[in-house]
Amino acid sequence: MTKRTTVRLPRHLLNRARRKAAAEGRTLTSLIEEGLRIAVAEHRRVATAERILPRVSKATGGPMPGVDLTDSSALQEIEDLSYVGRMSHFK
Repeated sequence: MTKRTTVRLPRHLLNRARRKAAAEGRTLTSLIEEGLRIAVAEHRRVATAERILPRVSKATGGPMPGVDLTDSSALQEIEDLSYVGRMSHFK
């Protein structure tokens, strides 16, 4: 079912729309209808895109088993061993 309505448009926009419709051999109504369909479809896609949530990490984290966070010399030793292990790949 179609319905009639009144739309207020700037004169220059209405004139451009009439020329475009005439150049395409169609009615002004069909041109406006197509534009509204596109505008509504884009709005729907944007609303869907906003609902995408970032991925959530499932890592538990925390120190490795047996690591005492209060013993700074032990932490330094673990870091040094890790560094030596990484550097051994460059030989």
